[in-house]
Amino acid sequence: MIIKTIKVGSLSVNNYIIIDEETKNAVIIDAGGDYEAIKQILEQYSVNLKFILNTHGHFDHISGDYELQEKEGVQMFIHKNDEYLVEMLQSHLKMYEMPMVKTPKINKFVQDEETLNVANMTFKVIHTPGHTPGGVCYLIENVLFAGDTLFAHSVGRTDLPKGSYEQLKTSIKTKLFTLDDGIIVYPGHGRSTTIGEEKLNNPFFGANVQVF
Repeated sequence: MIIKTIKVGSLSVNNYIIIDEETKNAVIIDAGGDYEAIKQILEQYSVNLKFILNTHGHFDHISGDYELQEKEGVQMFIHKNDEYLVEMLQSHLKMYEMPMVKTPKINKFVQDEETLNVANMTFKVIHTPGHTPGGVCYLIENVLFAGDTLFAHSVGRTDLPKGSYEQLKTSIKTKLFTLDDGIIVYPGHGRSTTIGEEKLNNPFFGANVQVF
């Protein structure tokens, strides 16, 4: 498994391309809109992109979905509770004066604890509401793609509509901090970290947080 990171847009969203070396197929975690950068990696490794696994529906994470669907024929997955954000993509882009793009088609709604067997790789879906109602993380082997749920020494913002700080903290404590300390966390923004590091050093939880 190869993981390549692309930072996209003015909000520096991390898009992750995960490549299966055996089949030469790939998936992307979130797609912020830099198609040329994605295409360059696909050509560099001679792989076919098959799926977009969205961690949530905010515009900075899904603005590139439609173009990938049109040009690469990929399928787009997201949690049902964030369908409304996909439907509001156009209005959100206008509100934040971002370049306009077309709304992607949702091919599948993922569910909590579902196992996705895609592109010869296995991802576990972990529903972590709080940043958005349908926020999810994707776990593969010893790697967690956390979207905007958990960051290095921080957590996702909850001041946007339908966000909930208490719900976010509960999601992290009960679903993420119960994972092995050595799990590598690849967040939607910023540097990578580990579950163990965040349990010890994340200021939103205090030192040596008790998990349950």
